Amino acid sequence: MTLGVSDDIGGSRYDRGALTPGLVHIGVGRFHRAHLAVYLDDLMGQGQGREWAIRGIGLRPEDVETRDALRAQDCRYSVTEKHPDGTRSTRVVGSIVEFVDGYSDPHAAIDAIAEAGTRVVSLTITEGGYQVDLADPQIAADLAGAVPRTVFGVVCEGLRRRRDRGLGPVSVLSCDNIQGNGAVARDAFTTFARALDADLATWIATHVSFPSTMVDRITPVPTGDDVAEVRARTGLADPAAVVCEPFRQFVVEDDFVAGRPPWEAVGVQMVADVEPYEQMKLRLLNAPHQILAHFGLLAGYAYTSEAMRDRDLVGLIEAFQDREARPTLPVVPGVDLAEYTRTVRDRFANPQMADTLVRIATSASARVPAFLLPVVRDRLAAGASSPIAAATVAAWLHRLRRAAQPVQPGTQVHVPDETTLVAPGAAPTVRDLTAHPLFGDLSAQPRFTDAVEEWSRDLERDGVASVVRRLLQQDV
Repeated sequence: MTLGVSDDIGGSRYDRGALTPGLVHIGVGRFHRAHLAVYLDDLMGQGQGREWAIRGIGLRPEDVETRDALRAQDCRYSVTEKHPDGTRSTRVVGSIVEFVDGYSDPHAAIDAIAEAGTRVVSLTITEGGYQVDLADPQIAADLAGAVPRTVFGVVCEGLRRRRDRGLGPVSVLSCDNIQGNGAVARDAFTTFARALDADLATWIATHVSFPSTMVDRITPVPTGDDVAEVRARTGLADPAAVVCEPFRQFVVEDDFVAGRPPWEAVGVQMVADVEPYEQMKLRLLNAPHQILAHFGLLAGYAYTSEAMRDRDLVGLIEAFQDREARPTLPVVPGVDLAEYTRTVRDRFANPQMADTLVRIATSASARVPAFLLPVVRDRLAAGASSPIAAATVAAWLHRLRRAAQPVQPGTQVHVPDETTLVAPGAAPTVRDLTAHPLFGDLSAQPRFTDAVEEWSRDLERDGVASVVRRLLQQDV
């Protein structure tokens, strides 16, 4: 049985022929398909939001595989929730009605943004996707008048066509895991637009809003066993299958200049200020994820649930949440922070989620500054220490320095995407690394740099298990 004829596997019931696209989404990866697209599918299943179908856009060469998989089944795909007790539930999601191959045909992507019916342009382009380096060859080519290839060039050209055609305003909605992602997106696209066309930048300031969001759902890479299990249980042969945890959360700043879906009807929290929720997630979930990843990898674990069977690592996460992170947080309306932290640990421990520590540790040079270092700064400002955060930085740098050295027979060190920080064969000191610009003002804070250096020495001398036990005994 193919997805094209499987209308009876869970999920919503609605006439997809009655849908019209009102939202363009760039980055139709696993997370989008398990998160925003599912919320819209829920809404359509209630008989609402049918003018908010998704037109997906892929801009990267690796998006071609997703394009082919989705187009072959009318852009429908399955989402399987993996519950801790071993049960699974699968649904078919139909809220995406088109996949636009912007890599092969950038003008098709630009036209989708410039369509009169487009009212929201949403994005999932990763935490590092908002860096605008005007000297970057691809960005420079876009600015010089080449056919746009970057997300900045494509979106800004789409916005320019909207302006030139007298079309209405639009909202750009970042769904990436960055604090203040609305402001980050505004700064990135406005910076590019200002370099491209100063009048366009002025038009964007008046006609485009950039709401902030807080997004949350663990969505690991499906394994071959996952795909086979879905097929055996449901009959669905789905190359675009997504697996995820049951938990999901979506908090959205209610600042839309051209209307929005009635998301609140399906559990989305529409709020005036996302920041308290962002800080809660970044400091109580994302920062502990980094702790688990870097210490867990040093301890020889491969998966989050495997590492969560180590009582000392669980204790370390709980100690960080309670002693270091929670004291830096404001009141979060409607949230019991103690219950939230327990939920986070339960989610990490879900034995059905084959979420790798390597995935979580990837691009730590973007994630550590976003998730851990703000806690360090706030604790220092309050005259307090953050030994677990500092030791996690030490664990990350320890892994980087080991990975830069020749690998010994019988060992494996996997530290992807970090060669710009430590070049292969280099032997920087910990002091050299904490002087890197990504640490910002903390490079000049001896209470932080001394702590990182001390924990690094302890890791070298005593090993990870000893350091974790010592951290659990620390006062802060």
